[in-house]
Formats: sequence, C-alpha cells, structure tokens
Amino acid sequence: MADETMTRKTGLTRRSTLLTLGAAAGAGIASSVAPGFVRYSQAQTSQPVKLGLQLHRTGIGASYGRWYERVAKAAAKIINDEGGINGRPLEIIVEDDGTDAKRGAEVVEKFAAQHKVDAIFGTLFSHVVIGSAPRAGELKMPYVVVSEGFHVASGKLNRYCFQPCITDVRSQVTAMAPWISQNLGKKATMIFPDYAFGHDHRDYFSAALKAQGGEVLELIAIPPTETSFTRYLPRIPSDTEVLYHVMVGPSVLTFVTELGQFYGSQRPQIFGFIDSLEAVDLATPQLSYLDGTYFWEGMPRYAQKDQSQWDKIYRAAVGIDENGASAADPKDISTYSHMFGVWESLFVIKQAMEKAGYRGPQDTPAFIEAMESLETFAEGRDHPQGDKRFNGKNHQCYGHQYISKVTDGKLGVVHKTSIEDGAYEVTADYTKMSL
Repeated sequence: MADETMTRKTGLTRRSTLLTLGAAAGAGIASSVAPGFVRYSQAQTSQPVKLGLQLHRTGIGASYGRWYERVAKAAAKIINDEGGINGRPLEIIVEDDGTDAKRGAEVVEKFAAQHKVDAIFGTLFSHVVIGSAPRAGELKMPYVVVSEGFHVASGKLNRYCFQPCITDVRSQVTAMAPWISQNLGKKATMIFPDYAFGHDHRDYFSAALKAQGGEVLELIAIPPTETSFTRYLPRIPSDTEVLYHVMVGPSVLTFVTELGQFYGSQRPQIFGFIDSLEAVDLATPQLSYLDGTYFWEGMPRYAQKDQSQWDKIYRAAVGIDENGASAADPKDISTYSHMFGVWESLFVIKQAMEKAGYRGPQDTPAFIEAMESLETFAEGRDHPQGDKRFNGKNHQCYGHQYISKVTDGKLGVVHKTSIEDGAYEVTADYTKMSL
C-alpha cells in the first residue's frame, strides 16, 4: 500500500513522478526571461494543465525514455517560465509503460481515471502505440505520439491520435531511397526488427528502392529482444551492394559489433538508421569499422559547422554537448535523432490548446479540431529540428531527413532531403470520424 500512496509533502509515488513547474516558479524568474513574459492569471487558484508522459522508463526502450523525460522537463520549464498554457501552469505526470503494449493501454487508463490528465504524449515504440491508441480513442483522450511508424499516418488508429513533430518511416525512406540507390547501390539486403516499426521499413523501403530501379535481395527480420546476431548474418547474399540495417533495444552495440566481426575488412556499402546506435558512443573501439558508412539521422547528433542558433538553444536547455552527450557526463549519449519530437510536441500542444481556448476536458473537441487546423511549423526555438508541414487529415507531419557519414568516429551530414522528397499519397482522413 505504501508504494501506491501519494505522500502529502511531495505528491510522488515510486511509480509516478511529477515534473511540476508551478506558478510560483514561473513568477519567481519573471525578471530574467525574455520580453513577452506573461504571469499566470489567478496563479494561486488556477488549476494546472495536466499532461501525461507515457514513458518507456524500463524495457527495451529505456534508453529513449531516459532522454524523453529530460527533454520533456526542459521544454516544460520554458513553457512555465513564459506563463504556462492559457495562463495556467503546465504539470507533467510520468508513468512507465515498460515498453510493453498491454501495459501501455493500462497506463492510458490510469492517466484518464486516476490522474485525470488533459492529454497524453511521448509514446515511441510502435507496438506500444498500437496497443495503447485504441484505449485513448475509447476514452476520448488526446494522444500525441513521438514515434516513427506509419501507424498514425495510415489511418488505422483514431481521431484522438496525432504524430505532429516527427516524420513517419514511409516518408523517411521515400525521401532517402533515391540518394541510396544513386550513391551506394541498387541491390540491398535489409536487417530490421520483427515488429510494426521494422515491418514499415521492410514494406516501404522495398517499394521505394524498386521505384528507383533497385531491388531488395533478402529480408532478415530479427526479434527486438535478441541478444546475439551471428546466426542471422550468414543470410546476407554475397552480391549485396548495400546493407540496410535498423535495430533497436539494449543489444544494439552487440549488433553493430558482430556485424563488423562478420565482415572484417571486406564489406558492402552500409546504410543504417541511427536507431542502431542511439545512446551508443561512436568512439567505442569496436565500432571503428563503421568509418565510411552512412546513417539516417532525424536530427544531427554532432553539432555541424552550419549549426543553427535553435539547435544551440535546444542543446543548452536539455543539457547536451556538441557531441550529443550529456553536458554532465560525456559517456551518457543522447537519443538525439528522436527526442526532439518530445520538445516540439509540447509546444504544438500548447499552440493548439491556446488556439482552442482550452479550459478543460469539455474543450477536448475544440482542441482536436485546433490540432487538425495546423498546417506549418517554422524552424525556430519551438521547432529546432527544422520546418515542417502538418496534414490535418492523417494527423502526420512531414519534414527534413539527414544522411550522415561516419568519419573519424563522428557523424557529418552529407545530404539533407527536402520536405517534398518525403511526400506520398495520403489516403487517411481522421476528420471524417466523429468526436
């Protein structure tokens, strides 16, 4: 019982953490914030806007969850320092879903019934999104994910689910397939995790490469909880020109290490999604063979020569150095290609709630319609990854992709796609669903 009891002094439980930045904190730094600061209206009595952060604190997504939480805290601080949402403080309530689909649905239920949040955000792993979203729809709970799967854009979820600040796999691979086929090769072998996210890569990269006159020679699906990969690697055909890999989970370092041991000095061109190395230090000795290989990045981990002022502000706020590691611990590597979506999603939620004049759950329909009315996000402090377009029908954003090359243990951008490069025919229309 003690574990589940809210302590009066802190409001914390062992399973739930409140990243609350209240009215007093905002008012206390009023003199140090930029012009335009607005004090909380009726700060002593205003109820906070409560957002539930569905976090992969444990399980195979834990490395992402750790950084998603840090980013959420940093963005919430800025929002509260500048007056909150509609003059009300923002309170973030965290629940761990264990990167588990069944538990994810239970977390959604808990957010709605126990915490009574206004919206939920932050889910990453596709199987958890797919397992949680139906319950969010049944509860009429806004559900803003920071994933990459095609699940939202496909129309298979419901009107309450949005992916406004990170592009989907279909758009990513559509944008990059031309560059891969022209620069690395047309005969590819794919290694991917055997669940929804990996299946999106399998289906849409295969189609995109075929459209470029290429072909996928072999599809190698690996369970996301696998801990050794040597038995899969002999399946790579000898005439493979480009090996396409995307791996997730706590064994990603093992995967890329064993891949290097398998090939030695003789290897095809290698193109990977940085998912295979998120939270992994590229300077790790056994990864030296990756020099000269290429990766997709959602946002460049290493500060580039043309680094924007917005990237500088974002890194400073979250506490990240120019190498994409924690400023407090250079061995603590961030999940930089994904976590920006948490930051940007919070600012979009704020934007839509203010457009809707959101006061409480009675205004949820207006909030949903406000989200659907958004069209573009300009690059800036609130959107440091870059400008984006949002489609209100399929609830999906479209932005830029980065292709980076490993040189001397660091990633340098060699190609940035346009938003148009990732375009595909949109067939879903959530606006036709009732609220």
